[in-house]
Amino acid sequence: MASETSVVTPERFAEGIPTFEEWMGQIEVRQAEFRRHYEEFDPDSADIAAIKTMVEERGVKALCLGEDWCPDVWRGIPVIAKIAEQTGMELRIFFRDKNKDIMSEFLNQGEFESIPTIVFYDGDHNYLGHWIERPVVANEEMDGLRHILSGVERNTPEFDEARARYNEETWKLAPGWRHASASEMRALIEEGLS
Repeated sequence: MASETSVVTPERFAEGIPTFEEWMGQIEVRQAEFRRHYEEFDPDSADIAAIKTMVEERGVKALCLGEDWCPDVWRGIPVIAKIAEQTGMELRIFFRDKNKDIMSEFLNQGEFESIPTIVFYDGDHNYLGHWIERPVVANEEMDGLRHILSGVERNTPEFDEARARYNEETWKLAPGWRHASASEMRALIEEGLS
């Protein structure tokens, strides 16, 4: 939960990476996964229209914390990037591990450095709320996939095969997860502004 003593001042916010393309130019791994999620995601027009109105009327902007190795970030950054592009929302992306002071304000359940973490502010830089990691439906559907990896010893060829199967199944579910993420972000912003 952000506080009045947040390290995320307007000046600090402005230091973040402002676009998906600039993020892509700074990451070291998983460019293909980021690009695929970005290219495959076509946001729902109702979500875009609602968020665009909030951006235009209230100056809504977003800060995103992520790292390039994280599958949830591969899905999450393309979602917030497309939303920002299609609504005119100001976006700033930060590497979590270089910005632990920011991360410490938005820990998942008060202790986990879950990413992506997307923090929304209004035009006066008032905190509206933050969204963490993945949508509810992804958590539910991932539970049904965990059997693929259970009982398989890490760092073995069997684990590599199981991980590949698991990843393939998550790609099949990714379109729904991306849309659910955008809808949850919209609802969070609406609640924060009410």
